Amino acid sequence: MVSAQRMQATPSKHHIKAVLFDLDDTLWPLEAVIKRAEQVLHDWLALHTPGITARYTIDNLRTLRAELQSGNPQYRYDLWALRHATLTHACTLCGEDEGRMLEAMAVFSEARNAVTPFDDVAPGLTALQQQYRIGSISNGFADLHAIGLAHHFEVSLAAHQFGTAKPDPAIFLAACEALDIAPHEALHIGDDPSLDVAGAQNAGLHAGWMNRFDRPFPADIEPAAHFRTLHDVVAWLGRR
Repeated sequence: MVSAQRMQATPSKHHIKAVLFDLDDTLWPLEAVIKRAEQVLHDWLALHTPGITARYTIDNLRTLRAELQSGNPQYRYDLWALRHATLTHACTLCGEDEGRMLEAMAVFSEARNAVTPFDDVAPGLTALQQQYRIGSISNGFADLHAIGLAHHFEVSLAAHQFGTAKPDPAIFLAACEALDIAPHEALHIGDDPSLDVAGAQNAGLHAGWMNRFDRPFPADIEPAAHFRTLHDVVAWLGRR
């Protein structure tokens, strides 16, 4: 494990050896993708388990999912399991075959991975790879192989596989451990001030805020830098 002495080293961007990225809303926009994936899933359910869609609209399923999430700590970090549990519970309530819900999740996952990265992502990652080790830390369950970006990342940690989610320091430290670097040698970049910026800083990493959508930033959190694109990240690191 990373030693306490290495964790407590004073951050300096001159020491950065790796850049870690959040995925959703950092490397691609997510909201429209999730809405479409939920519609694709609902259409599939209407064909194969019509009892569910006769009782539950997409919004009703979201409400059911929220109710299940509040009662199980696992669902705070395992969003795949949460969606699957929601579907199987709906099957039970509607008398449908829950054995088909793995197939339903495959349908949802395929649509959920049909993202379009921002234009700066591929060239930005390629440029950063020339000097830095690249990793990702995500609370979602996007598949970088399906999306076509996996070759850019040396390490990719997803909360549902790791067993804890951002802002828990453990997942940040595990990424650093996998890259064999100290936390202060990593810059983590994400769109969520609490999960990505404060979370990374509490683990001893540098943290940059990716603001793709002109959102306000909390006054009580201070990122190392504000970015709008990966080109900004390349430029900021180049000014070291």
